[in-house]
Amino acid sequence: MDRTKLKNTVTVVILTVCLGAVVGFVIWCFLLISSKGGAFIWSFLPEKTGVFWLNVPLCAAAGLAVGLIRRRCGDYPEDLAVVMGKVKREKHYGYDHMAAMLACALIPLIFGASVGPEAGLTGIIAALCYWIGDNVKYAKQNAAVYSELGEAVTLGQIFHSPLFGILAVEEEPLKDGKLPEIPKVYKLVLYGLSGAVSFFVIALLNRAAQTSSEGFPRFSEVTIQVSDYVSLLLYIPVGILLFIIFEAAEKAAKAGASRVPPVLRETICGAVIGVMGIFAPMVLFSGEEQMAELIGGPGSFVPWILIGISLLKLVMTAFCVRFGMKGGHFFPLIFACTCMGIGLSGLLFPGAAEHAVFAAGVVTAATLGAQLKKPLAVTVLMLLCFPVRMLLWLFVAAAIGGRIAQMFSGKPEKKAPQNAKKLPDGPSSGI
Repeated sequence: MDRTKLKNTVTVVILTVCLGAVVGFVIWCFLLISSKGGAFIWSFLPEKTGVFWLNVPLCAAAGLAVGLIRRRCGDYPEDLAVVMGKVKREKHYGYDHMAAMLACALIPLIFGASVGPEAGLTGIIAALCYWIGDNVKYAKQNAAVYSELGEAVTLGQIFHSPLFGILAVEEEPLKDGKLPEIPKVYKLVLYGLSGAVSFFVIALLNRAAQTSSEGFPRFSEVTIQVSDYVSLLLYIPVGILLFIIFEAAEKAAKAGASRVPPVLRETICGAVIGVMGIFAPMVLFSGEEQMAELIGGPGSFVPWILIGISLLKLVMTAFCVRFGMKGGHFFPLIFACTCMGIGLSGLLFPGAAEHAVFAAGVVTAATLGAQLKKPLAVTVLMLLCFPVRMLLWLFVAAAIGGRIAQMFSGKPEKKAPQNAKKLPDGPSSGI
């Protein structure tokens, strides 16, 4: 290796390490602020004031603030698919309104919107990576690559699954016959290095501040019986049906939001969140804390109530996303589908809680498979919550869900030109 190549390699490695450290620090600060802010709004203030309805005007004011920021600066945070699409197609992501991005990503999380942190954080990291690329001499040439590294590390850290972050970014179809600028093997090494540094930085910060980032709670055990295999014939269609319901809810919410003036739209959304905090608090936030309750005793819930919570969670998530209190939808969907799976198992096998985990996993995998159309990424994501023993059935449900959704989407897959070099095989879809 000559000196120039050696210098370039060392530079890339150093920048990758620095990027991992910066991403880890940003994620830690972001999640800490959202957690502490949410505890202050939803626990400390009501306890101190004794006013149970206080969050209704507070959430409405938060929605008003988001609406004003969005009217001035733009539609933030952008959907995860939009952020990743811009990075891959345009090789750039704007960073002119970083403060607005941060505010619009944090406020919905703090004030209880039924959304997750992944969309807002990914946009912030992508913008930060391009800011580094435009302002650091040696980073400019591969700014798009560093942004993809940042996205993969962010998703891997949020979901405590580095492999999911890589698959979510890399499990893409060949487009227009273009090949990656950097070999995938080399990029995988960079992913691993950046991700390891990010996890190390967050671990150090957690230890120094005596905080934790355990992530989504997890079912530790699963019992699979012959009756569960037969139930797949119900669980997978129900998972696909939940995807259809979520899509319909999003379309209805989008149509309704288009008839409401900006700012008023976000204010209404905030007020609805506050009201739901009084009457149905289980449908607020991303679902992490509520998921812990389900895992603690899946057989202690009334099945029909869980099914109702599942459907209401889907509608509430679509409403928040389309009415301006935006964020990610992965965590809310996982919680909603888990509720549905446990509810169904309770109806099919009354008093037999050992069927609940398998039902919840298959329903969730089918729903996310239908939405992402990336069965490998979905399967890895499912291991965030479900035992490894379910790996095969999670993949089957995700693959079937994705295939059926593709068949009815009316969008045929694009075929690569015959003269294009073939990349390693992998399921194709857009996130």
